[in-house]
Amino acid sequence: MFDQILYTSTRDASVRVSAAEAIARGISPEGGLYVPCSVPDFTHEELTALIPQSYAARAEAVLRRFLCGGALGFTEAEVADCAAAAYGARFDDPMIAPLRPLDDGRYMLELWHGPTCAFKDMALQILPHLMRVSVQKTAPGQQIVILVATSGDTGKAALEGFRDAPDTQILAFYPQDGVSEMQRLQMITQEGGNVGVCAIRGNFDDAQTGVKTLFTDPAVIRRLAEKGKRFSSANSINWGRLLPQIVYYVSAYLDLLRDGALGADGVFDVAVPTGNFGNILAAYYARRMGVPIRRLICASNRNRVLTDFFESGVYDGVRPFYTTTSPSMDILVSSNLERLIYHLSGDDSGVVADLMAKMKKDRRYTVPAAVKAQTDALFSAGSGDDAEAADTVRRTFDREGYLLDTHTAVALHVVDRLRAQNGDRTPVVIASTANPYKFAPAILDALGSRADGTPFAMLSALHERTGVPIPAPLAALDGKQIRFTDSCDQDVASMEAAMERLLHI
Repeated sequence: MFDQILYTSTRDASVRVSAAEAIARGISPEGGLYVPCSVPDFTHEELTALIPQSYAARAEAVLRRFLCGGALGFTEAEVADCAAAAYGARFDDPMIAPLRPLDDGRYMLELWHGPTCAFKDMALQILPHLMRVSVQKTAPGQQIVILVATSGDTGKAALEGFRDAPDTQILAFYPQDGVSEMQRLQMITQEGGNVGVCAIRGNFDDAQTGVKTLFTDPAVIRRLAEKGKRFSSANSINWGRLLPQIVYYVSAYLDLLRDGALGADGVFDVAVPTGNFGNILAAYYARRMGVPIRRLICASNRNRVLTDFFESGVYDGVRPFYTTTSPSMDILVSSNLERLIYHLSGDDSGVVADLMAKMKKDRRYTVPAAVKAQTDALFSAGSGDDAEAADTVRRTFDREGYLLDTHTAVALHVVDRLRAQNGDRTPVVIASTANPYKFAPAILDALGSRADGTPFAMLSALHERTGVPIPAPLAALDGKQIRFTDSCDQDVASMEAAMERLLHI
């Protein structure tokens, strides 16, 4: 049995909760995010022992370090059951998160083999199981109301993961003009008796702000409690959503060792197309656990708020918002960044609370010099616009026969540009976050083909152009009944009314 790890809030150091409480609640009452009070580590021997194991077994080994122990802790059997239920037949590759080599020491970590063809499945196939166990331990008899703000992929993955889950209702808000047509179709045709979908007349940041406000509104919380319900989250603000993402970076390292791509003392970099900062933050936690990641490469699209932050130490959300061909990165408020700042400031919740108050008031803050020094030591950053992403898609397919989606293309573009600048050839693992067919019009454009017709005609056109198989979950959307046509304004009152209407509460 492992020692219990407790969780605190990024904005209130007095908070101490179990892992089950952190997962069931989703967000701390004062608006902070739950973080572990300590990060467990693996020895090299413990890691290498996992090389021959399945992905589910690797996940079990990582998750139990964070979840087991204490009166409200998960049992090892519960963790094993959750991992086995999540990582199986619903993925179309038995490796779950296979590592595909390109040339020159670059590797694609394919995170899109799950039922919704995006990396969010890696966490959202297991989160409902983690949530079920957590609620049983902390709030038996209560129903969970899950609100999701999505820039495209989280919504569908969460809806699918929680579809018809007992004692659970889920509602996804998405920006009306800020997702791809395939992402929209995936959401508005979602099956399940406990699900709802609503477009907002605003962008992702508006949706995320509204969801966070509802989570912490005492009046809304009280009304839910009177009906035996409580909020939780499936966004990466929920520790139970972020934790499973650590696993695939551990798994990638094990596959590099297995394939002889790294020596016993070798290091590698990780590059992530980044929006809300959860995916790359998971790599940071993997590094702290003992995975020999040298640098973390944060790739942004034209909305380069994170690139500017890592270059200057100033987070400035007061800027134009651009709709791009990589919509899941069209974000100006990256929520998970406060977890990183908390850790790099010496676990100082006062620093984070002050910075988040400035962000709420001015949409801008500057981190302390000591934090900036640490981000300089750990992170590289860069950005790519739509044209650069398209060029990377075309060049990679023409030269290597590998088809990228637009988000992954941004990350590969940043990697290639950094390598050209510094001549560094350290092996790099690039998080490949979505199947390219989810963004078929942009991919066809990048390959010099006409992108017109219905979404399904474009799937066929992309298949004819590349020979890459159309994913079965996307092909199955053709002719599927549209269930949700609701929309609302971006203000909190309108979102609350939509929640009550769609979830009948």
